Amino acid sequence: MGNCLKFAQSDNKGPISNINSNPSTTPSTRPSTTTTGTFYSNGGGFSVTSSSAGGQSQSQFSAAASGDTKASVFRELLPTPSLKVYSFSDMKTATKSFKSDTVLGVGGFGTVYKGWVDEKTLAPSKAGTGMMVAIKKLNHESVQGFQEWQSEVNFLGTLSHPNLVKLLGYCWEDQDLLLVYEFMPKGSLENHLFRRSTAVEPLSWDKRLKIAIGAARGLSFLHNSEKKIIYRDFKASNILLDVDYNPKISDFGLAKLGPAGGESHVTTRVMGTYGYAAPEYVATGHLYVKSDVYGFGVVLLELLTGLRALDTKRPSSQQNLINWGKPFLSQKRKLKTIMDARIEGQYSTKAAVQAAQLTLKCLEIDMKMRPSMKEVVEVLEQIDSMTEKPKETRSSSARSTTNRHRFQHQPKSF
Repeated sequence: MGNCLKFAQSDNKGPISNINSNPSTTPSTRPSTTTTGTFYSNGGGFSVTSSSAGGQSQSQFSAAASGDTKASVFRELLPTPSLKVYSFSDMKTATKSFKSDTVLGVGGFGTVYKGWVDEKTLAPSKAGTGMMVAIKKLNHESVQGFQEWQSEVNFLGTLSHPNLVKLLGYCWEDQDLLLVYEFMPKGSLENHLFRRSTAVEPLSWDKRLKIAIGAARGLSFLHNSEKKIIYRDFKASNILLDVDYNPKISDFGLAKLGPAGGESHVTTRVMGTYGYAAPEYVATGHLYVKSDVYGFGVVLLELLTGLRALDTKRPSSQQNLINWGKPFLSQKRKLKTIMDARIEGQYSTKAAVQAAQLTLKCLEIDMKMRPSMKEVVEVLEQIDSMTEKPKETRSSSARSTTNRHRFQHQPKSF
């Protein structure tokens, strides 16, 4: 789950510092739509990118999870019929008592474990029987843990879309907070894009386009829901893939209900991940629906180039992908030099140019100039429907020259 806006490390595993350490506020009301959604995996690795600061977090958690606060939150959670309520004993059964060999990943929120439940009843079952799930267990030292746990339940307990993660149930017992998600066998988009490993197959152009379209549909659904939900933390690590590479937007810890009563924005403290957050949000704390469109543009550029939004392993002028890459997007010849070499020959020039133009529109500094996510979906679907065949791959000598050029801006290792 997310936390305060952070400067990401070069490997994007976590933040370096917080800008603001005040506790976040969670929505006091819930979207009125009904839900199911989808989630986690170990295929290609599991990614959690939030941070925990320790310090006063234990006392903050204790205060939040005690007395009238717990009762009032349960009044908010209990009307959700689609979520199963588990006991902590249930969670121990499902995870072999949280043994180390069931760990899928560790992040600031806590640890994610592989578990098993009955396919029909969702009741906990012994290891290896029933349906595999991912169980996220709160680290008691997490500053934002309680608020983000509650936000996950409130949003994913009331939303249903093929491109959103599916929350199956939750556990709240004393200070133990857990979330149970559907298992996603292909892991995160981040792992497939940025890990150079024989165990992770490079994503083809067609798969990248499929992922972009699905994720765009998910954001469009949120923006056009009754409450105009703003996701706020769109990035490659929060896009998970099922066995067929269908994308699911995960991690709703920072999601906010959109503006109401004719307002154009929500004013909130700045949270998210540096490099993906929209400039107007970082500068003012004013969060717009189109702030998500900027984050989508960042991920779209990552899909085109195969490079991280931020990477200190690259030369200093190229560490910020947006600042360095945007000038290349508007020129056809220069565009070829930044496209990921692993998808060379898989797309037409026309398709690449249109994708680059869409990326530029999403990354407009003036948020009013950005397209809506509905418009983004339409353009991506048009690109996907193109029948033009990609041109033949360039000669070996030309490819060698291109690869030498790419080495200037591609990380040496992952």
